[in-house]
Amino acid sequence: MCLSTVYKNQLNPESVIMRNVMTIECKDGLVILTDLMERQSFVEGTLEKANLVDGYVIVKAAET
Repeated sequence: MCLSTVYKNQLNPESVIMRNVMTIECKDGLVILTDLMERQSFVEGTLEKANLVDGYVIVKAAET
């Protein structure tokens, strides 16, 4: 099973959005994250990078 940690804009511990993410969906300018416990988090922005071997994803948050 491949679970990932999702970070906002950069790969550092202060930027963690969600851990143990099992699905990522991009829809209408939102990145929808769902973790192993089926909790969801919504981020306005785009998927910038996904490294599934190392288990991390970077989401570029929309500027407001």
